Amino acid sequence: MSSWWNDVTAAAASEFSDVSDAQQLIRIVIRLLLAAVLGFALGFEREQKGKAAGVRTHMLVAIGSALFVLVPQQSGTEIGDMSRVIQGLIAGVGFLCAGTILKQGKDEQQVHGLTTAAGLWMTAAIGMACGLGREVTAVLSSLLALAVFSLVPQLVNLIERFVGAPRAIDGSDSTASDDDPRR
Repeated sequence: MSSWWNDVTAAAASEFSDVSDAQQLIRIVIRLLLAAVLGFALGFEREQKGKAAGVRTHMLVAIGSALFVLVPQQSGTEIGDMSRVIQGLIAGVGFLCAGTILKQGKDEQQVHGLTTAAGLWMTAAIGMACGLGREVTAVLSSLLALAVFSLVPQLVNLIERFVGAPRAIDGSDSTASDDDPRR
């Protein structure tokens, strides 16, 4: 029985041997947790505005993106190969984002979900920055994205007071959509 238990523990230990020291473990934890926190911040803002992609979606996109670049980086992937990983990640997230875009209305001229799609795409980029160890870039990008979500609609409202509201393509008054900067 003792030999069997030694085999089990040796196999389990070898399966968990991808982290060689405490510094590497801390680095992984920081990168993944930062991606989660930044994804939470972006998702919370969107959820507070009643958008479909909220906290969980943004957190999963950020953590997943960080993981997709962190694992190959730890495995010693060459820079050329890493660029293909990043290209695949961008395309995959783009596919996910495309699912959030809806065309509605007469002749499908009203488009909803573009801001949600762009926000998820940005969240993936922020997650990649975290996974690659570019934490300052990730934090600054998140702050800029939050400013775009929160401050730009107020700026647009201020400007529209002076120049007037935009007109719809068909000449009628425009209606607020998901991508209306005032929302």
